[in-house]
Amino acid sequence: MEEESADTADAAVGRALLGYGPALSTAPVPADQLQDRVEAAWQSWQTAGDRFTKAADTLPGLVADVEHALRAARTGTDPTERRAVLRASADLYCLLRSYLRRTGRVDLATLAADRAMRAAEDADDPLRIAAAQWNLGHVLLAAGQPAEAEELALRAAEQIATARMPEVERVAMGGALQLVAVVGAARRRQWWEARERLTRYAAPAARVVPDVSNIGWTVFGPTNIALHALSIEMEAGETGEALHTADAIDTSGLPSLEREFTFGLEVAACHSQRRDDAAALLALLGLEVTAPEDLARTPLARQLVLTVMRRGRAMHARQAEQLAVRIGLV
Repeated sequence: MEEESADTADAAVGRALLGYGPALSTAPVPADQLQDRVEAAWQSWQTAGDRFTKAADTLPGLVADVEHALRAARTGTDPTERRAVLRASADLYCLLRSYLRRTGRVDLATLAADRAMRAAEDADDPLRIAAAQWNLGHVLLAAGQPAEAEELALRAAEQIATARMPEVERVAMGGALQLVAVVGAARRRQWWEARERLTRYAAPAARVVPDVSNIGWTVFGPTNIALHALSIEMEAGETGEALHTADAIDTSGLPSLEREFTFGLEVAACHSQRRDDAAALLALLGLEVTAPEDLARTPLARQLVLTVMRRGRAMHARQAEQLAVRIGLV
């Protein structure tokens, strides 16, 4: 019954995105209120252990209200309100991209990323245009198109270098786009290219952007650079170097639980690659406490649990089986 409810909740977000929600005949919600609600939804998405449940409850109504406000703004006479609604819309659709990608709807995530781009361009907002391009790059990565993601990110990074915007925003978004290119190179198994781009282009930008700034909701900063260095070594099979890198990373100051979860998951993957099932299980159990819904939904996490069940010593296999039951894997 719980699984059916979760499926229904996820579907409601998709229906809202496609315009299947109830018609709204009331007055549109003011842009400042929409922006507050969108920012609260982003905050919940990046910090709550039950973020999927909360997003499924919040997003359908928020999408309906934003779309209603957009329709009203298009025919309205207040250009300031129209631009503010477009900004809230761009922020919301970037959030939807993240949610939909992680619920397995890459098709709808692509649609959300495109809507974010259109809204950001209509608002003529350089920061949101860069954030939308960053989100589109992640959609391309999820769709198995790393070369296209890399090309888009590098082109966007060139564009933002001359954009009229505060220096810290320009540097942060340029660095975040470079990280998309880093991931693209790693997905193409170009490990040295990924390492060089990380150290030559992304890392210098992170030196002037604090972790807590979270500009464009990208979590760009020094710790995210270290996390990408760990990812490269883990994916390259250099588990010793990856774990050495992990030892120096402190994720406690990050404004994103998701990045903290990814860090723990990749550490678990490194232990699994080294056939240290006890350490892998310990990391997975820690992730269950931190972000149980992410653990249940992430394919790599589920694979690692199954590996411990199949390969671990009897005691560890039993604990992994109990974990698998709790996350709905068996």
